[in-house]
Amino acid sequence: MNPLLAAWLCWAIVGLSPIAGHYAVGIVNPVLLSFLGTILAVLYFTPWITKNHQWGELFAKEVRWKFLFIGTFGTALPFSIILWAFHYTTPGNAAILQQSELIYSLIIAYIFLHERPTKQQLFGSALVLSGVLLILFKEQYTPRWTGDLMIVLCPWMFQAASCVAKKLPKHLHFRTIAAARNLYALPVLTLLLLFLMCTSDGTLTLKPGLQFTWVWLYTGVLKYGWAMILWYQAIRALDLSRVTAIYLSYPVLSFALSILLGLETPHLYQLFGMILTLSGAYWISWLVQKQKH
Repeated sequence: MNPLLAAWLCWAIVGLSPIAGHYAVGIVNPVLLSFLGTILAVLYFTPWITKNHQWGELFAKEVRWKFLFIGTFGTALPFSIILWAFHYTTPGNAAILQQSELIYSLIIAYIFLHERPTKQQLFGSALVLSGVLLILFKEQYTPRWTGDLMIVLCPWMFQAASCVAKKLPKHLHFRTIAAARNLYALPVLTLLLLFLMCTSDGTLTLKPGLQFTWVWLYTGVLKYGWAMILWYQAIRALDLSRVTAIYLSYPVLSFALSILLGLETPHLYQLFGMILTLSGAYWISWLVQKQKH
């Protein structure tokens, strides 16, 4: 596949994520959807893992605890919380607020990797933070605010998982890591499901039907499976700054689709918030790429 096409397909898949999250509300329990999605993703990767004899790599003693951390904080907890947030907030807000991950990236890099952010990086972070705070303050004490706070408090988990992923052996194939991320999310998701069943009379929301089917297939095959392959294919063949510039614009797709589908009414503060967060995101991405050269 053409690498540029792969980048845009990844953009489209990620941009659909908030929409799918919205349509999952009332149809399937968020934790149950994450659980079923990871099982589907494991099945998606199984033929390749089997063909290339990677099962030993998945359960190797030196990586299993790292895989468990990545599965827990890269998939199980954040995706479950984000899906739950859609009970309160809108796809547009969620897409914009997830850009706060760039701020966590700088903080974690400073604490654990001792990488001091430059003044220019801090300026970019201030733009992102301004957009996030604009939305949070406008939604303060409204039903959306609960979901917005859940979204903003999640991205540190993705960054923590990424830090641990950097410590994995260099010989591991990215498909193996993607499969492990899903496989090792299952233990924590299983515990969460058992806890929820014990506190909800043993019942969890699940309404089989066309709506559930497409949300489940999207989650397991596209989001947890194919999107990871497309991302790595794109960044290996194209300049990272080019791919990142495409990827970081996905909130525009999410916001536009949310409006077109009638899922929310656009507000001026959302547009300003999106402009601020995207400007800061592009600025930081450009600075990181410039430093690498």
